[in-house]
Amino acid sequence: MKLNTPVSSPKTLDRRTSQRPQFQMKRTRTANQRVPKWAYLLFIILAAFVCYRIFQHRASEVKAAQPPGRPVTAAKAITKDVPIYLDEIGTCAAYETVQVQAQVSGKIIERLFQDGSDVKKGDPLFTIDPRPYQAAVDQAKAQATLDQVTLKRQEDLRARKVISHQDYDTAVANAQKSQAATEAAQVNLDYCYIKSPINGRVGLRNVDVGNLVGPSSPPLVTIQGLDPIYTDFTVAENDLPLVRKYLGGSNVKVETYLADGSITPRTGDLYFIDNAVQPGSGTVRARGVTPNPDRALWPSEFVRVRFILDILKDATLVPTQAVQVSQSGPFVFVVKSDNTVELRPVTPGQRQQGDLTVIESGVKPDETVVVTGQLALSPGAKVAPQPYTAQPPATPERSATAKSAMSYE
Repeated sequence: MKLNTPVSSPKTLDRRTSQRPQFQMKRTRTANQRVPKWAYLLFIILAAFVCYRIFQHRASEVKAAQPPGRPVTAAKAITKDVPIYLDEIGTCAAYETVQVQAQVSGKIIERLFQDGSDVKKGDPLFTIDPRPYQAAVDQAKAQATLDQVTLKRQEDLRARKVISHQDYDTAVANAQKSQAATEAAQVNLDYCYIKSPINGRVGLRNVDVGNLVGPSSPPLVTIQGLDPIYTDFTVAENDLPLVRKYLGGSNVKVETYLADGSITPRTGDLYFIDNAVQPGSGTVRARGVTPNPDRALWPSEFVRVRFILDILKDATLVPTQAVQVSQSGPFVFVVKSDNTVELRPVTPGQRQQGDLTVIESGVKPDETVVVTGQLALSPGAKVAPQPYTAQPPATPERSATAKSAMSYE
């Protein structure tokens, strides 16, 4: 059987085969020549922009996934000189108390003061009828004049040696006796004019004009000196070692103020501290002298007393609210530079005015501590701190102790 399939000659096949690769290479070269170079640059820029957008999108997703910092208020630790003190309850007492008494008998004919007014030393208060005592003075002066004349006559006779020594001595004695009687009568006359013996404030009078008074009568009126004024308080027996440690120092002061804060605390000196502990109460009595120029403090008035023992130099202070207490003891949250917090155990000292607490160890000056918002925090937590606004200075609180290793209140 004969097939009619045309068979190419070997030369023809070889020619076609050899011409095909040349044709393909020519087409590729032509295609490469058609793409400009700026297209490659544009492609690279677009690819970089797309990568940047993808990276930015993923970064925003990661940032959104992270929880925001918890809002807290924070403040820096400061350094300041503060007192070491004991807070006590006390009462005021008059610096001087005088009960004005009649020293001669007679009828009051004049009152020269207003009840409750301030008086100065030497101001007139009462006048007792002076007429009987004036008459006694006049009589004593007359007798004294007569005795002086007699003495002069006896001196002349004695010079001529015509009298005895006894007569002359009698004349001398009579002259001296009459002079003394005159002075005594003058004293009684002066007692008719009753004057204030001190600077102070008079109380309510006990007698009126027309009353008969005398040395045995009740006091006419009481005068109390109010400037300065005594501040009486007690120190607990347990605090005696600390008091003895600083007693006699130049920084020992007594600060007195009212519980309602209506007056500025007034600083005085320690005047007296008792030498024995009272058996019933286990306390030691003490007394300070407090300036009182405006009479704001009154005798027998209850006051708060801050017994300052010494001054603590360059103490580290933080707001009192910053100090928290756990089962492990007092601590604060310290804000680090990356706004994360660190739990820091501290040793707090006494509370000071201005809502501040001394930190004996655990916090350095200028470190930032969390003041409010601690309940939602844990070590390493992220925070968004806001400045803390200090509260107005409060009246000092009573502290448990004031020892150098002070316990936390």
